Amino acid sequence: MDRSENKYEYKGSLSTADTDIPVTEPERQYFFMGKVKEIIEEKVQELGRPLTFHVTTFGCQMNARDSEKLRGILLKCGYTESDSEDADLVLYNTCTVRENADNKVFGRLGVLHGYKKKNPYMMIGLCGCMAQEDVVIEKLKKSYPFVDIVFGTHNVYMLAEILLERLTSEKKVIDVRQKADRIVENLPLERKYSFKSGINIMFGCNNFCSYCIVPYVRGRERSREPEAIISEIKRLVADGVKEVMLLGQNVNSYGKNLENPVSFAELLRMVNDIDGLDRIRFMTSHPKDLSDDLIDAMAECDKVCNHLHLPLQSGSDRLLKDMNRHYTKEQYLTLVDKIRERIPDIALTTDIIVGYPGETDEDFEETMDVVNRVQYDSAFTFIYSKRSGTPAAKRDDQIPEDVIKARFDRLLSTVRSIGEKKAEALTGQTLPVLVEEINKQDQSLVTGRLTNNSVVHLKGDSSLIGQIIDVHLDECKGFYYLGSKV
Repeated sequence: MDRSENKYEYKGSLSTADTDIPVTEPERQYFFMGKVKEIIEEKVQELGRPLTFHVTTFGCQMNARDSEKLRGILLKCGYTESDSEDADLVLYNTCTVRENADNKVFGRLGVLHGYKKKNPYMMIGLCGCMAQEDVVIEKLKKSYPFVDIVFGTHNVYMLAEILLERLTSEKKVIDVRQKADRIVENLPLERKYSFKSGINIMFGCNNFCSYCIVPYVRGRERSREPEAIISEIKRLVADGVKEVMLLGQNVNSYGKNLENPVSFAELLRMVNDIDGLDRIRFMTSHPKDLSDDLIDAMAECDKVCNHLHLPLQSGSDRLLKDMNRHYTKEQYLTLVDKIRERIPDIALTTDIIVGYPGETDEDFEETMDVVNRVQYDSAFTFIYSKRSGTPAAKRDDQIPEDVIKARFDRLLSTVRSIGEKKAEALTGQTLPVLVEEINKQDQSLVTGRLTNNSVVHLKGDSSLIGQIIDVHLDECKGFYYLGSKV
């Protein structure tokens, strides 16, 4: 059943007693969760084992947060979570920022098909940003008919409703909305970490950078009411959360579309006042919207971590204009000076694209100049990826691969060299670390993060997970530290 229109009505097979399906959210979704649970419990009795699910997340922190909602809904529906993709229900929550992300998903769908051939009860679902692209939907219909449910970024909250239709009709369900019409609060949530959590403060993006697909798949900006955000964080803190990350495609423009506008700086101060919360992070910040008041709020709020991710993309004014970034190289550098003047110990990280269409040697040198002047603690460096539907993809002055590779290698080498020197400067200091997990390579170590987001490994066991402890930074290993608990 292909439901690409915005209006969606349940058309599954409910009993005649179920005549009053709620029309308000989230009550409507809890109703469908209950109906799915009835079906799942029957299948569990029939099989004599739990029905399992697995959610695989691709992409950004926003997707990770969406996956926590998906997991919460599935647990409420009676499924049992599995560590393996060889499960009864597998959901791929997808990213489409770069072409290789799409290719990776399509490749892994083939593996799932192998599992499905052996398990007649298995369902496969694809959701998230990829699902918002028409070309992906057509490819799924043509080449991946074994995928059972497909839905996009605008109706993640409807998973139970979509599942019920698939379970009662036994037909493929494709439900992709062209725009978001609501923000649904108070859905079930299963967090990855007990001690830290992402918090959506807004959805969508209005910037339409020429290389970026996000506004087309995430929609226009919609901000949550500050009261709802504060209430959610207070509940999380009561449940043991010590660190929150405020999430949005451009958090600096938060609150502009609210009936009673609230700035991001004002929201940051509200969150800082919450008792029991220790750390506040946020991403992503667009340079064009980073106000002096926000810089002041970051400096004044003691819980805000001394780390700012400030995407550059390019140091060339010509390319920045073509990218539709709305700032110049000098405006960006002036902003960095302001930030460092108010917050001297700030760790700055960034995003940089290499090989944007039309990029000349001179343009690339401008980027290198910014890198050398700002001295980033680290940078996410990307080779330009052509995304169908964006203005940049239509240009005929794409850069040859060998030229891109030479530039990329040079940029990466410089970024690493600067980052290592910046990190080395903290060696010997004692700083607070939030311990997050047992080290994946050495079970005798635990791994945590400084407020500047740097990684620290130290001797310890699971009893330290979730604690903020003082750690002496014994040795710098480039982009991470070996430390000792004080």
